[in-house]
Amino acid sequence: MVVVVLLVGAVGVWFLTRASTPKPGLTTADIPALQVTPARVQPGSAAPVSLTAADPVALRQPTAEQPSSLTDWANRVTAATGVPEPAVWAYGNAELAMRTEEPDCHLTWATLAGIGRVESNNGQFGGAHLLPNGEESAPVIGVPLDGTGGVRNIPDTDHGRYDGDPVYDHAVGPMQFLPSTWADYGADALGNGQPDPENVNDAALAAAHYLCVGGRDMGTASGWWSGLMSYNDSAVYGQKVFGLADSYARQAYAALNTIGH
Repeated sequence: MVVVVLLVGAVGVWFLTRASTPKPGLTTADIPALQVTPARVQPGSAAPVSLTAADPVALRQPTAEQPSSLTDWANRVTAATGVPEPAVWAYGNAELAMRTEEPDCHLTWATLAGIGRVESNNGQFGGAHLLPNGEESAPVIGVPLDGTGGVRNIPDTDHGRYDGDPVYDHAVGPMQFLPSTWADYGADALGNGQPDPENVNDAALAAAHYLCVGGRDMGTASGWWSGLMSYNDSAVYGQKVFGLADSYARQAYAALNTIGH
């Protein structure tokens, strides 16, 4: 990829590295999105399906077939989609937060899950996994943005705080934030006073804030694609997230609306 935007999805998708401590590691060939097939959709022509009965908002009025808590909902969606439960919980929590903070944005958990899958295999990149509290078992850190290999030259902005590199910035965490972008959009989803890009709860809410900025409506075709292109200015990236978001929503809908389940 040759484009690096505010959130370095272009780097996160193609050149993630994993380290046991926050320091640069070797570039890996285990690209999270390599096996993801782009959806056959023209950019800007449509938004992924939005199925209210598959969304966590449904838990506000539970029925015999619907979950009664976010955790119950996340467990059932995980069983249907294969997305790790801590990640599903984080994406659902972010959607519910945005329904209150930015109700006209119409961002869905499935779009966040699609982004998470493309960026870090939903927190499972390179053998890492998400702990029950949403933390990564090991930091997920992208390659140095040193101007080589098709990436932009982005000098260090965080003094190595998040990426362990005092010379160049790296994208970090399950949603692959640049440290400079995290400084603007970092979120504290759990209210512990410690916004952490390596915690999927914080990262998902920060990504939601970023996607909904400026009154964007992610429920429309133009708004959805505008949001995705701001995250990563790549049509193929958008097509991959589109296909994943659409599939996750349909799988969750089927699981949550099975009579007698």
